Amino acid sequence: MRLTTKGRFAVTAMIDLAARQGDGPVTLAGIAERQSISLSYLEQLFGKLRRHKLVNSVRGPGGGYRLARAMDEITVADIIIAVDEPMDATQCGGKENCHDDHVCMTHHLWSNLNQRIYAYLDSVSLEALVKHQVRPDPDMTVLKSVRRRSRMPVHEIAAV
Repeated sequence: MRLTTKGRFAVTAMIDLAARQGDGPVTLAGIAERQSISLSYLEQLFGKLRRHKLVNSVRGPGGGYRLARAMDEITVADIIIAVDEPMDATQCGGKENCHDDHVCMTHHLWSNLNQRIYAYLDSVSLEALVKHQVRPDPDMTVLKSVRRRSRMPVHEIAAV
């Protein structure tokens, strides 16, 4: 699995929007300038975010975008899924036909990784990311929660 610029830019833009929406609707031009993201690319991303009801657009002078839900109700997983970012480490896309129409030897390993990545991204709220920008929290680092070696037996990995 690889997180592309689409997912990274969408999360970055949503943090920017969430941090500034208290002053009124936030323009994509402002986000584009502050985050060095192409305005046309942001327009594409925000179209998808709007369709997934993560943002609302406000038309007219002084218009822009606002969050459609509270910051604590939007997760990184919501954002990434909304912009069609694939979160799948399996070779077969979860169809279990990776090796001559059969499950490959590592399918369950990658499938388990998919579940853990999703669970982690779904546990991080937009609110936590905004607060982290204002006051960095060392507990947000992924490295603290990752152990060097897993003690989980292989048969448990395949069952998850």
